[in-house]
Amino acid sequence: MTTAESSNSGTAAHPRFAEAVTAMGLADLLPRARRFPEATRTAQEAADAIGCELSQICKSLIFAADGVPVLVLMDGASRVDLDLVREELGAEKVTRAKADVVREFTGYAIGGVPPFGHANKTRVLADRSLLAHDTVWAAAGSPYAVFPMGPKELISHAGAALVDVRA
Repeated sequence: MTTAESSNSGTAAHPRFAEAVTAMGLADLLPRARRFPEATRTAQEAADAIGCELSQICKSLIFAADGVPVLVLMDGASRVDLDLVREELGAEKVTRAKADVVREFTGYAIGGVPPFGHANKTRVLADRSLLAHDTVWAAAGSPYAVFPMGPKELISHAGAALVDVRA
């Protein structure tokens, strides 16, 4: 397992994420955040760096449902079924959001999007598969930083609806 590094700010989390979670009353998760010298942009990179199962990674994926951004939280070993998301949202069309839309809407780059603490509020769906573990790991606002949290707590703080949208 790669050893974690700490950043100059005293937390491995991105400063914007640290500020957002502190405002949410979740500052206690910041000391648990871990930073890695190699990017953890993909679920596989994150699982390898942490030394956990791929399914313990919580991917934060932004889609456009009829042009409106929506966040889907999915376990790292699974894919999102866009038809199930479309049905869940009652949308005509669901597509992957473009990188510039993701950054503008969330305040974070793809590969570092956390499950909460975004620049803008949106509808959030969390796949039930996340509940298979006691702890999941999610991006802490940077492609180099992650944090652990119980999936029920993570889903609650994200304001997510629990759904079945796994392909």
